[in-house]
Amino acid sequence: QVQLVESGGGLVQPGGSLRLSCAASGSISMFNVMGWYRQAPGKQRELVATIGSGGSTNYADSVKGRFTISRDNAKNTVHLQMNSLNAEDTAVYGCNARQGIFNYWGQGTQVTVSS
Repeated sequence: QVQLVESGGGLVQPGGSLRLSCAASGSISMFNVMGWYRQAPGKQRELVATIGSGGSTNYADSVKGRFTISRDNAKNTVHLQMNSLNAEDTAVYGCNARQGIFNYWGQGTQVTVSS
């Protein structure tokens, strides 16, 4: 069974930073792509960042220059470093992993940016 567990969400002030983690139950090398999505109230789910098995990355325009996705193969974990957070970043952030035709999701973690 594939399990993904997100952590690191919480309440942060505007301009602050958070680091999200997504821990997989097995070696993340088995996944073609891992990444983060987010969904804010009343908004469509948005791709935030992805990282391929070869290390290539993609980012949403709204987070370029502020967010960084990285992979720690030794710990089977993918991270999302979020800097310069603003209110528009408030959302539930979910981890995603893809292996061929299979697509796995974690439970999500809430990120709230507020004074």
